Amino acid sequence: MDKLIEKLYFYYDTILQNAPGFLTGLIVLFIGFTIANYGKKIIQNKIKTKVKNTLSGLFIAQIISGVIKIFSLVLFLDLIGFQNITSKILAGAGILTFIIGFAFKDIGENFLAGILLAFKSPFQENDLIETENVIGYVKELRIRETIIKTTDGKDVFVPNSQILKSPLINYTIDGFLRNEFMLGIDFSSDLSKAIEVIIESVSKTEGVLLGEKKPTVVIDEFATSTINLKVFFWLDTFKSSSKSYHLAIRTQVMKNALLTLTDNGFSLPSSIVEIKQYEG
Repeated sequence: MDKLIEKLYFYYDTILQNAPGFLTGLIVLFIGFTIANYGKKIIQNKIKTKVKNTLSGLFIAQIISGVIKIFSLVLFLDLIGFQNITSKILAGAGILTFIIGFAFKDIGENFLAGILLAFKSPFQENDLIETENVIGYVKELRIRETIIKTTDGKDVFVPNSQILKSPLINYTIDGFLRNEFMLGIDFSSDLSKAIEVIIESVSKTEGVLLGEKKPTVVIDEFATSTINLKVFFWLDTFKSSSKSYHLAIRTQVMKNALLTLTDNGFSLPSSIVEIKQYEG
């Protein structure tokens, strides 16, 4: 406790002895942080036009901004008389070591993971991805976390190390996104005819891909009162990454399939519940 008090007195005396330098240091610190913040915006705008993956550019801009702020802080400490602290910082393994060494372990881990994600580029801005049961569109890659806008509108901050360590599914990287839904038809129905009708209906819906990605229908299960058919179809995510765009096509596909089946005389029964009454 006495050693702590002695150190506090030492720092207090040092600041008093370097009062002019303290004021200068504050000015330097303010200017440095201002340059870092405005420089970050300028660098982001410049890099965006020169790199394919804008997320990588934004991440690089954040690192440069952070380095400027650290230099400003080191210069501030030097001006107010704490040269011994700055010399220890600079005598280490550089500014990066200072950032990681004085931060929490997970911050350093996430920072390094962010660097790998920025240069490996497993996803780009507005890509639809899934990681650790989080599904959504990538909005920003930060030094510590990646911001994902889920399909129900939530902003999820996922640690970069979690994304790097866990399986990552990118639904947008090749421009194809598969959708599926279930339809239950009566046991007496002509299965071949029903499948043919559904495929024809889905194929005619605008936005659904054909050719190698043409719609398919499979028998999923024999339920209590229905034969459940699973319908698969593909969308082109390069046309739009908007959730509303995909949902609009899905809605139209399901609507067309239902109307086409009923128009062709197919029955879509609901679950049947059998009630038995026993006399006491």
